[in-house]
Amino acid sequence: MIYIVLNLVPILAATLLGLALGYLHHRFAGGGARMPSPGLIVTAALGEFWLASILAGALILAPPKADPWIMAVGSAVVIWAGFVLPLLAITLGYRGVPVRLIARDCGHWLILMVAQAVLMKSMGLVPPPA
Repeated sequence: MIYIVLNLVPILAATLLGLALGYLHHRFAGGGARMPSPGLIVTAALGEFWLASILAGALILAPPKADPWIMAVGSAVVIWAGFVLPLLAITLGYRGVPVRLIARDCGHWLILMVAQAVLMKSMGLVPPPA
């Protein structure tokens, strides 16, 4: 996990971007003016940091099979489709959340992950030493 330390600045930038997009999503898509609790904000920040770290690792390890930007965006989409989408659909569906709200939240996470991938790719990521 040394790659996290080596790429701390892009990962933190992606974390902040994720938190900003999450705030906008909360503000305009259902949360209104109600401010989340401090505990939820800390949990969200830690979660965003971890997701950005995992995404950074995937971007570093992505094989050079296509254009690097295609691989960066594609990696975000694959992780979203393989993990985030099913988790949200199952968990929120089990809790009885309406399908349109599940779709909205899934769309938010897709946009967020692609934006994080683009940001970290544009800032540059350093692979761990061999």
